[in-house]
Amino acid sequence: MLLVQFKQADGSRQIGSLEDDGKKIRVIDGYRTTYSLARAAIAAKTSLQAFATAKLGSSVVDYAHIAENGGLLAPLDHEDSAHCYVTGTGLTHLGSADGRDAMHKKLDGADNLTDSMKMFRMGLEGGKPAVGQIGVQPEWFYKGDGSIVRAAEQPLAMPHFALDGGEEPEIAGLYLIGDDGQPYRLGFAIGNEFSDHVTERQNYLFLAHSKLRVCSVGPALLVGELPAHVEGMSRIRAEDGKVRWEKPFLSGENNMSHTVSNLEYHHFKYPLFRRAGDVHIHFFGTATLSCSDNIKVAPGETFEIDVAAFGPALRNRLSLEDVPAPQVRVL
Repeated sequence: MLLVQFKQADGSRQIGSLEDDGKKIRVIDGYRTTYSLARAAIAAKTSLQAFATAKLGSSVVDYAHIAENGGLLAPLDHEDSAHCYVTGTGLTHLGSADGRDAMHKKLDGADNLTDSMKMFRMGLEGGKPAVGQIGVQPEWFYKGDGSIVRAAEQPLAMPHFALDGGEEPEIAGLYLIGDDGQPYRLGFAIGNEFSDHVTERQNYLFLAHSKLRVCSVGPALLVGELPAHVEGMSRIRAEDGKVRWEKPFLSGENNMSHTVSNLEYHHFKYPLFRRAGDVHIHFFGTATLSCSDNIKVAPGETFEIDVAAFGPALRNRLSLEDVPAPQVRVL
């Protein structure tokens, strides 16, 4: 099941399930958000898919019409953006250390492993523990709160101080913390984690700075388990719509050095991230970046991430944010 949140021309919100190969959205009756639907499923002690299926109504809307009119929303959000955490883990995909290692070659010498490669090797050796055991913790980063999340077809703004605005095609896990403090995984979505790779390349200790950017998720929420093998295509389209760069990317546990459950454990082990009612969007990492091919994306060009299992592609145009520098005042 693929769930989509959207709004009508009058601003009213709805949620529905994609059908007819993603061309139509069948509206769910009685609920206007994924958040409220998931809370009701938790209360009913049933799966999200079973609960949503039972609430499907007779109303059907055209997906393309919604998308073309700017009606798509992120597949999960919170009415108070401060109660949505956006985080991620890196160096989790086979091959994902290659690009990062090239950035960090300035460390000691060619015969020495960089910190990135050491972290990647730790994942290879201990990121997939036996059932009931705890694996090695991954690289982890904070990206922002719900205010940074953009839906499909919305622009991704590069800050005025940024040195780069580059895509990161990833799978994101979407979670709701129940009233009992239990994390509930609703499902997965395509994500563009969007980072400043030039800033990070200067020094890997700038990673935290490079991640404090907007991101995009959606358009659909894949309910249930993540396929073990996920195959998609990441593209950069010029302003005229022509493909300027494209490359396939892989995800799913068959292509990762960590299990999803291990990444989840090392995120939700912190009580801060188990606060009842909060929403979490957690990016699982990637092995494919256009910047590794020396591509610099220009404002006006479009990121496109296409994964058949997740329905319609995630598209976002790069824009340049024009915000003056903050002024700190003494009280």
